[in-house]
Amino acid sequence: MENLEKEVLVNDEEVNTSLAETKEENNEIKPYDPKNYKVATIEEYGFKDHKVLKKIWSITSKILLGFSIFMLYFAVIIIAIQSFNSSDNPAKFESFTFSNYTHMFDKKSLNDSIINTFKTSIFATGIATVLGTFIAIGAYFLKPAQKKLLTLLNNIPLLNADIVTGISFMLIFSLFLPIFRYIFGFWTILFAHIYFITPYIILSVLPKMKEIDGNMLDASLDLGVKPFKSLIKVIIPAIFGGIFSGMILAFTISFEDFVVGYLSSGNAYDTLSIWIYSSIGKKSLFPGVYAFSTALTVLTIIVIVVYNLITKGVHKREKASNR
Repeated sequence: MENLEKEVLVNDEEVNTSLAETKEENNEIKPYDPKNYKVATIEEYGFKDHKVLKKIWSITSKILLGFSIFMLYFAVIIIAIQSFNSSDNPAKFESFTFSNYTHMFDKKSLNDSIINTFKTSIFATGIATVLGTFIAIGAYFLKPAQKKLLTLLNNIPLLNADIVTGISFMLIFSLFLPIFRYIFGFWTILFAHIYFITPYIILSVLPKMKEIDGNMLDASLDLGVKPFKSLIKVIIPAIFGGIFSGMILAFTISFEDFVVGYLSSGNAYDTLSIWIYSSIGKKSLFPGVYAFSTALTVLTIIVIVVYNLITKGVHKREKASNR
């Protein structure tokens, strides 16, 4: 019995010794070897490969962009194609010709409408540019509450529907018919155009006023320059970019207007848009209209490109001089 107990004690000691040796081996710090560890993949971190979807979206976005650009200029392209059509029927293209360009001013009524359009737009834009510029400069120096109220009043003609503006002017001018029998014409459409394009000038000039140094006017006055001369010589050149962009926008809006002009001009004064509208019910539209529209579009593109090139050159020279 005693021998058996001794053997059990010996075996327990051996087991304890082996366990202690195993713990010591496990507690030993082993050198790091990357080969002993499995490298995790990005998929195991939850990453999903969207290469196919990205490629599909890239192709789809380009198609949508091209389609959007095409739809924007679809009407311009159709008019340009029609301007070279020898047939008066827009649904049929007979042969290619330049005769529409050489004879686009043969129709007197069309010539009169083009002249009326340019005359109205130029006068309205000039007057609105002067008024809008001085109103914007004055608004800049108002108190915040007054400036906010003026901005709100300025936005009303912009948000108001053209049909409402046109009918309003038609009713107002009709009140003067007992006094001025022939009031409808150039002066009524001019007044209406000045009314609804002046807010665009103000919106273009006001941000430019915020960019200039507020002490410029005070500095010029301290140097002995009169207030009006300071305004012309100091403030106007500093905000000329905003004035010019607003003037171009106002001219474009005035030139293409139909609703306000149609309701405020009467029957004796036709602009180009009114003349085209009155000709729609006839058998075919005079082909010279397509030629004139295409020529005007090309001229506008050339003016924009030249202006951008000139502006870019001026900026480069200014950067070079500052260095």
